[in-house]
Amino acid sequence: MEKEYTKDLSLDFGPDGKMLLPVITQDYHTLKVLILAYTNKEAFEETLRSSYVTFYSRSRQEIWKKGQTSGDFLKIQEIRVNCEQNSLLYLVNPQGNGACHARKPDGLPYSSCYYRRILQGEKLEIIEK
Repeated sequence: MEKEYTKDLSLDFGPDGKMLLPVITQDYHTLKVLILAYTNKEAFEETLRSSYVTFYSRSRQEIWKKGQTSGDFLKIQEIRVNCEQNSLLYLVNPQGNGACHARKPDGLPYSSCYYRRILQGEKLEIIEK
């Protein structure tokens, strides 16, 4: 049966489990997009085991439990998979002050990593104050 129609989970993390899949993270209640990050097999299994979002950091090349250092954890409410089983959607309840590691002038995190919009002339404008 094709991946689009099966009821069996068949994510492809590659033979060594290190292939990365993109993960969109949304607030369960508001559906606001919080983060786009990546997972490998180990991070995905930890997310399932703990019910808290765990990613794979491409920049640091390591497993990253969201909130481990900031206290801004993301509790899993539901996990969805796309039709080709090559990307994931995490619906979460944020536990803390925000989801982004970037901070506002007051020191609190932005609620979403998408806190800026692009203006003409390749300039950015902060839309979350």
